[in-house]
Amino acid sequence: MVELTLPKNSRIVTGKTWPKPAGATNLRKFSIYRYNPDEEKNPRVDTYFVDMDTCGPMVLDALIKIKNEIDPTLTFRRSCREGICGSCAMNIDGINTLACIYGMDEIKGDVKIYPLPHMPVVKDLIPDLTNFYAQHAAIMPWLETYTNPPEKEWRQSIEDRKKLDGLYECVMCASCSTSCPSYWWNSDRYLGPAALLHAYRWIIDSRDEATGERLDGLDDPFKLYRCHTIMNCTNTCPKGLNPAKAIAEIKKLMVERTV
Repeated sequence: MVELTLPKNSRIVTGKTWPKPAGATNLRKFSIYRYNPDEEKNPRVDTYFVDMDTCGPMVLDALIKIKNEIDPTLTFRRSCREGICGSCAMNIDGINTLACIYGMDEIKGDVKIYPLPHMPVVKDLIPDLTNFYAQHAAIMPWLETYTNPPEKEWRQSIEDRKKLDGLYECVMCASCSTSCPSYWWNSDRYLGPAALLHAYRWIIDSRDEATGERLDGLDDPFKLYRCHTIMNCTNTCPKGLNPAKAIAEIKKLMVERTV
């Protein structure tokens, strides 16, 4: 179920239905969340019809077509179109994912598109990720060393490098964190799946020399332990990563350091 953070004292209303393209026989109906804070009106859901015979196969293709040919006021983020930048994360057909790599053939019936749930909305499909990025910065997402740097590079064995697989691929799209009920209710204190996945990536990096400091920073009733292993984060990750496992591994390290 989609749960959105709505402007205060507002509700979603039925918006405008745009005309069907003339002569098109292969139409797809799109219901898209619209909200403009400058208008001081309730959020609404507008309806569009797209000729799929002249549209690319991905949801992002349809959004770009709507913006270019039907409604230039429709607002959303996008950049790479290849699932690398994480910009076009949104809730599509009830799933948090990336519009650029989510195929139209994966959706049955009408296409319903909303911004990422439980996030303040800047406009239309654009969520405010200020807090999300601040949480990522809080886990020190860089290599921290204290010894003198080598002449060329910090060396790492093949085995230690493989430990980072399934972690470094995260594109910070926020799909996982915004699918997590614990993050919905405690996003001011719980770091969320994305930040914790990145935290674990640096904790287990054999070149990093701040493991103790990193674990100390997470040893908090809310930052780490609000995770209740609901698994929404892993189920929704568009890159196929497993944030829940990373969080479990951090908890295990916390126990081991006290034994």
